[in-house]
This record gives sequence, C-alpha cells and structure tokens, in this order.
Amino acid sequence: MQVAQVDSGAGFSDGRSLFGVERVSARALGAVPPPLLVLLGVVSLQVGAAFAKQLFATAGASGVVALRLLFAAVVLLVVWRPSVRLSRRTLAVVAGYGAVLAGMNMCIYQSFERIPLGAAVTIEFLGPLAVAVVGSRRKLDVLWALLAGAGVFLLSRVEGGLDWIGVGFALAAGTMWACYILLGAKLGSRTSGGSGLALGMAFGAVVAAPFGVAEAGPALLDPAVLVAGAVVALMSSVIPYSLELEALRRMPPRVFGILMSLEPAVAALAGLLVLGEQLGAWQWVAIGCVVTASVGSTRSSV
Repeated sequence: MQVAQVDSGAGFSDGRSLFGVERVSARALGAVPPPLLVLLGVVSLQVGAAFAKQLFATAGASGVVALRLLFAAVVLLVVWRPSVRLSRRTLAVVAGYGAVLAGMNMCIYQSFERIPLGAAVTIEFLGPLAVAVVGSRRKLDVLWALLAGAGVFLLSRVEGGLDWIGVGFALAAGTMWACYILLGAKLGSRTSGGSGLALGMAFGAVVAAPFGVAEAGPALLDPAVLVAGAVVALMSSVIPYSLELEALRRMPPRVFGILMSLEPAVAALAGLLVLGEQLGAWQWVAIGCVVTASVGSTRSSV
C-alpha cells in the first residue's frame, strides 16, 4: 500500500525529514498490517494512561495532559520539521485535529481522576462505536458493533456506581474521539509522514497549556515530573498517534472505529496491572465480547 501523498500546500522545509526519518518510517510502517498498527497503538496508549494517572496527585490531570502534549509536540516537530506553508483547507484540518486532540485528552484525564481507567475508556468508546455503526454498509459490521456495545455495557457495571462527573467527562471525550477519527482520516489524506501530526500536536499543546498551568502551577517544573511527563508523552502520544495515523491512511474510518473496541479491554487490563484496579467476573466477560468483536471486524475487513 502506498502512503497518502501530501497535497500541494504541505511539505517539509528542505524536502526531507530529520535523517530521512520520513522515508525510513514510511517503509517500516508500510510493511506492518494496519490492524497490528492499531493494536500496538492501543497498548502503548493505555499503559501510558495508567502511568499518567499516578502523576495526578503531583501535577493534576490537566497538568499531565499539558506536559504530555508539549513533549510529544517537541519530539514530532524535531523529527519531522514540517513546513507551515499549508493550504487554508489543510491548515483548518490541522487546527481542528489539534483542538480535538487536546479536548479529548483533557476530558478523559479528568474522567480518569474520578472513575476507574477501564470504566472511563469503556464509556469513551461510545464515540468510535457510533462512527462504526453510522459508517457501516454491511450487516456483519453492525453485528460486531453490537457485540462490542454489549461488552461496553458489561464492563461499565462497576460495583458501588460511578461518579457522574467522571461519566460526563468520559462521554465528552467519546464525542471528541469520534471527531478525532474523522479528522484523522482527513489529516492523513492531506499530509505525508508525520508532518500533519506534528503540527496538530503542537496546536493541541497550545490549547492545553493554560489549563495545565492553572491547575498544576510550579509543579510542572519539577524535574521528576518533567521526566515522567516525557515518558507519558512517548507512550500515550508519539507512538500511538503515529501508528493510528498511518493505519487510518490504509483503512476506512468505520473499520478503524470497530478495531478500537480493544481500548476498554486493554485499559481495564492496564488499570489492573499498573494501578491495581480490580475487575469483576462480568467485566471479564465483557472483555471477551470486546476482543471477539475486534477480531471479527478485522477478519471481515480483509
């Protein structure tokens, strides 16, 4: 499969990325099946989220988001060195992508602060699930979406109930996640390599920065927090978003949305292994439903 070509208004300042990264990474990622790219991105994102939650007591949810996006933007800008000479439409897509990226992360981290990781991501998944159902043209795809939806319902049944503010933030994050999928597909078609992702991440960092400073203040300058923020940025932004953007170039948004049904299962497992958030029997059944839906959608898309 060929990576989507950049439009007439985008490119790099000298026609190449740092040390030829664009050419090397495009070849490397091009050899990996899109479903595997999504899986690797999901694991990196959710394990990174579990580690990020441990930083909330020191830097706050918004502070961690600000650090995450800032470090991710710096890495991507240095590596890809994108040109800002973009067409107006491409610039609008980049700005929209960055704003949605910032909003999605701020909302889901606020949710993480109030409810278990697995439950928050499960509720957030309603966004991409809606994309999958609305974009489906085959009955089989609807079946997989319904099975994933059943898993979402079971996984969200946490004993003792859930904080409704946390649920509200998760729903808001889900809405932005749906927009992220659609805008990510447009971004992938209008830019090449990681140029659009780098610019979008930088715009998202600018949007998130005031919220992070307001909540965390001087704590953001603590060396230990900065190092931890850099690690979270790599695991939760640079790696997963790069993989997802490449995957979106080579698969329909509806298929991508169903594959992302792995998110609740991986988030629940990450919460269990990293944070000690226990799962009930029905929640393990839910994980089976979600994984089965993901595998089924992958096989049916071939």
